[in-house]
Amino acid sequence: MKRTILLITVIAAAVMELIDTSIVNVALSHMSGNLGATLEDTSWVITAYAIANVIIIPITSFLSNKLGRRNYYIGSIIAFTFFSFMCGQASNIWVLVIFRFLQGIGGGALLSVSQVIVFELFPKEKQNVASALFGVGVFVGPTIGPTLGGYITEFYDWPWIFFINVPIGIVAAAICYALLKEPEVKGTTGKIDWAGIILLAIGIGSLQTVLERGETDDWFEAGYIIFLSVTAFFGLLLFIWWELTTPAPVVNLRVLKSRNLSLAAILTFVSGVGLFSSVFLTPVFAQRLLNFTPTQTGLLLLPGAILAIGGLVISARLLQRGVSPIVMISAGMLMFVVFSWQMSGYNLDVSAGSLTTTLIWRGVGLAMTTVPLSVLAVSSLAPADFAQGAALNNMMRQLGGSFGLAMVNTYLANRNAVHRADLVSNITADNPLAVKRLADYTQFFISKGAGAADAHARALRLIDAGITKQTSVLSFDDAYLLVGLVFLCSLPLLLMASRKKKGAKVQVVLADH
Repeated sequence: MKRTILLITVIAAAVMELIDTSIVNVALSHMSGNLGATLEDTSWVITAYAIANVIIIPITSFLSNKLGRRNYYIGSIIAFTFFSFMCGQASNIWVLVIFRFLQGIGGGALLSVSQVIVFELFPKEKQNVASALFGVGVFVGPTIGPTLGGYITEFYDWPWIFFINVPIGIVAAAICYALLKEPEVKGTTGKIDWAGIILLAIGIGSLQTVLERGETDDWFEAGYIIFLSVTAFFGLLLFIWWELTTPAPVVNLRVLKSRNLSLAAILTFVSGVGLFSSVFLTPVFAQRLLNFTPTQTGLLLLPGAILAIGGLVISARLLQRGVSPIVMISAGMLMFVVFSWQMSGYNLDVSAGSLTTTLIWRGVGLAMTTVPLSVLAVSSLAPADFAQGAALNNMMRQLGGSFGLAMVNTYLANRNAVHRADLVSNITADNPLAVKRLADYTQFFISKGAGAADAHARALRLIDAGITKQTSVLSFDDAYLLVGLVFLCSLPLLLMASRKKKGAKVQVVLADH
């Protein structure tokens, strides 16, 4: 019974952390108005959390060994909960950004360390169950984040997207204090690698800022984006060199000598692109273009999320029976390609039923890659390196998510310009359909009492609004297709995986996203 309670608690903590990566997205306009800030400044609320997360995740293994895993984990829950409360209390946008960054620092452990705890709660013969259970919880987090945030903002107020963490965090900290123990085998650490920590913070922090802010500030047209890009390049280069040469690195990059871990990290990056970009594109498409409410949008995603649970369990069972992880990953990625291809063909007449069916391909496809990727990642690692391998994998998922969002936002802007120019070129006096549509609209407004000149102006605005909406639809279709192509182009990488020796037992470990 105690094991079950602890299991539910650590999974809930991980889900809470992942929900917070996306729950804020739909509340930015409300925050902007309430705090008297521009939407551009308010978007730093998302950026600050993402930067903190990506910096802290790869060093969670080191911090667990240095501080004691129990102390570090409980301390992280308390920090995450406290700074969640402070975020809701913030009366200034930059105070909110600072608290949001500190919340992300606390939240970093709630993912990677939770993985290891879940893993240790099960005997080796049932680690497939642990993997599936953790995957169920973590997979749902980013999916429900925007919908939950929209619902809270719609019916309550934006501070409650942070306050909702407080009771969950208090209960989680209390349960972990009572039930969580130190691992039997403790890792050893030398002196603190301050140089590695500083270089990691500079390199990853700069890169994450570029990815999060690049599209908003027109990429390399902004001086600070150029500066941070150069800083990220040299910072990460120096970090890699230092970690490979220092005897006690804060991040043991030597584990990447494993071909399977390196390959899994790349595919986890791709999976992060698909997970976060689709979570961004789908709610925006449904709410802004199809006029769905946050609740209706959540119902669109619900069947796919439920069936994804089955996909996680089935994939773990198949792996335990000897099915190759390569086959499972390939199948899951192809399902996501099908989802992207179907979404790229939809217009404003698409029904909720069609969207729900298509989103099932997304949910099951991503679920089918989750457990096999974790197997592939550690298949050639020593047990002592599992935690570091999982942390690096988690970092790659977060970076993939940031890259995916930057990619689709930039692509949407570019395709919007292309499609608008193409559609507007058809609105000419030589096009009888355009002339007739303008005349019909003008006559409609005249029948409602408008003067001829005013009716003509209103008709032009109505046509322009229609062009804008159709431009957005075509751009979203292109963005879905782009993400699908990323998955399709990454499939040949699976041919590089090292093959499991015949008769070797498959070890299924916890999911990495």
